[in-house]
Parts: sequence; C-alpha cells; structure tokens
Amino acid sequence: MAFLPPIVQTTAHKALKWLTHAAEFIAATLLAAMFLTFLLQIFSRYLLQTPFGWTLELCLILWVWIVFFSCAFLVREKDHVTFDILYLATPRRVRQVLALIICAALVIGMAWGFLPTWDYIDWMKLRNTTTVKNPFSGEKIPMRTIFSIYAVFMVMVIVRYSLLFIQVALKGPPDEAHQLVEHNPKPPAIQQGKEVV
Repeated sequence: MAFLPPIVQTTAHKALKWLTHAAEFIAATLLAAMFLTFLLQIFSRYLLQTPFGWTLELCLILWVWIVFFSCAFLVREKDHVTFDILYLATPRRVRQVLALIICAALVIGMAWGFLPTWDYIDWMKLRNTTTVKNPFSGEKIPMRTIFSIYAVFMVMVIVRYSLLFIQVALKGPPDEAHQLVEHNPKPPAIQQGKEVV
C-alpha cells in the first residue's frame, strides 16, 4: 500500500487493522469450536460408550475452514516456509525480477483455475454432509457451502499478489519477508576463547 497517497494509506491501515482483528476473532472461534467438538467426541466415545457420528464430520469441516480462511486473511508472507537461499544470494535487481515473476505466476495461475474450480464447487451442491445438519433448518449442509471457502481463498490470493506485484514493481523486492526473526548475520567476536556480545 506504499504506492497510495498518505491519507488513503492511513485510512486503509486502520481498516486493515480492524479487519485483521475481525479475521483473527473468526479464526479463533472456528478453532475453539473444533476443539470443543473434539472434546465432545472423546466424551461420547469413551464415557457414554455411544459416539456421536456428527462430531468427526464437523471437526473435518471446521478444519477445512480454519486452514483456508486463515491462509486467505491472516497468514503473512514471512509466515510461509520458503526455500530462498538462491533468491537471497542474487543481486537486488534480480530478486525484484524473480518476485515479479512469482507474483504474476500466482495471480495468473489462480485466475486461470478459478472458474473451473468454482464450477466443481458449485457442482458439489448436489452432495450434502452425511451427519452434520444446519442447526436452524435441520437440513443437511450442501458440500458447496463447505468448500466455498476455497474460492474465497483463491480470490484473496489473486488480490494479495496483484497488490504485491505493484508494490514490488514500484519499491523493489520484499526482503523483509525473508529475514529470520532475531537473527544476527554477523558471527560473534571471539576473544581468548570466550564470546563477546
């Protein structure tokens, strides 16, 4: 967002911070629901000796939503596992070109695959969950509803890497995403067999 005017940056930063907190709350709620469902599954299986069939399916549904929702809205570039030894060994201009190629490839790949993916997700409306029911209507949930989060993930990847492409084109490669936390690149000085900090 560094390419936007300062007033727009400030407003966008505040809105982004609020949306991030909302996304964190949703992800934490999904995780808490999965954990409580898992505890209920253990309780019904080992204490009641009559396991609830819906708990396993609900845990799997919640896990799908946690993974794709969090990756769409919460996981940052520096949180990803990257193999960047060769990338970091190249000059800054080469890193910029490589970052542009990677951003473009991700945007093009996700955009190219979006319609066929959505077609398949939409087709899944014909199938429903086996045991989990909508608590309000009592009907089984269409699989399209469950896997629609993947379409949201694809859209967010397209948006995120389109913005990153613009940022890299204007400001250079995002090297801060490739730095180790609390990493001192200089080796410690050695004096008389002792480390000097």
